[in-house]
Amino acid sequence: MIIRKFNRDDREAVRKIAWETAYMGEPASAFFDSEEILSEFLIQYFTDYEPQSCFIAEAENRAVGYLIGTKDIRQLEGVFRDKIFKPLLRRAFSSGAFLKIKNLTFGFNCLISVLRREFVMPDFSKDYPATLHINLEKYWRGQNIGSKLISAYLDYLSRERVRGVHLATMSNRAAGFFSQRGFNLLHQANRSYFRYILKKDIPIYVYGTKL
Repeated sequence: MIIRKFNRDDREAVRKIAWETAYMGEPASAFFDSEEILSEFLIQYFTDYEPQSCFIAEAENRAVGYLIGTKDIRQLEGVFRDKIFKPLLRRAFSSGAFLKIKNLTFGFNCLISVLRREFVMPDFSKDYPATLHINLEKYWRGQNIGSKLISAYLDYLSRERVRGVHLATMSNRAAGFFSQRGFNLLHQANRSYFRYILKKDIPIYVYGTKL
């Protein structure tokens, strides 16, 4: 197992892993029906605009996991708003992705969550400006790879003099993982947009640590 910096040749593997893990560690096909659109939504900023802040777990000569991050979430939000969101929206319309029942259902439930202000969270960018997303192929979980990716990323942020990092997760298991590694719970809430699948709301945890 090798932990190394991301390079451009890893992009397709990262996109595939993002799709296969987007539903709380399971494939996004449970709720969405356009792999290209959703995967690009999840990874494009990190791989295309800040690849230097991304790391790969490599085994058997291929990428089996990743940590994609940014040193400045405000920069991420600005680039996503100005350069990524509208082109992706146009691609979704032109490809017919928004005409698929599964996608319409998910979009409608997300809209309800927005109207309920479930996406409103405190601003952690002052004390915890960095953020991250970490995912592994299912076979490679539970083998201490996530810890190695986190260590590599935190070392990188420290060298870059970033004062803190935060992340959001909907997984109870992931919440325990970050808690065990010294991250503090900063915020907790519930979201309802998967209620139509799970018949219950899901928790959202925000963890952070200062460097």
